Amino acid sequence: MWQELIEVLTKICTVYEDLSKIGERKRDALVAVDMKGLAKILDEEQLAAAKIQNLEKKRGAVLLELSKNLKNVTPDTKATELYKNAPSVALRSKLTNLHARLTKNVERAVMLRDNNQILAQSALNAVKFHLNKLSGATVNPTYGRRGGESVAHEKKFDFKA
Repeated sequence: MWQELIEVLTKICTVYEDLSKIGERKRDALVAVDMKGLAKILDEEQLAAAKIQNLEKKRGAVLLELSKNLKNVTPDTKATELYKNAPSVALRSKLTNLHARLTKNVERAVMLRDNNQILAQSALNAVKFHLNKLSGATVNPTYGRRGGESVAHEKKFDFKA
């Protein structure tokens, strides 16, 4: 069981590393406004997320089996505490190292996701600004009913017939 947990954790770490690389490529595509490249990257990102979801299910199943064999393990037991129950020092060391690696990879993937979200939102705001500028729209100094911007459209033509 412990070896199976190590294998699953190793695979999860690898997928998160791949997700970080995808996040870096996504950032580059957002900065360059490469929509075709961004579409491909989003597909890769979805595949990586699906892999992570499947691997997390496997990890949950392995942890459930381990918890059945260990009496001092409860649903509230932290991973680092669980690893102390490993039968050998080598397994404990490997699990602890994998845990640290996974934590680092997840934090990096989350940071890249957050940064990319800010970039995408900024790009959308810039597009919105230019569209409003082209249409002659102005933003009023008050807020709308839902707390958003209140936009007034200027009429460029007189349609009197």
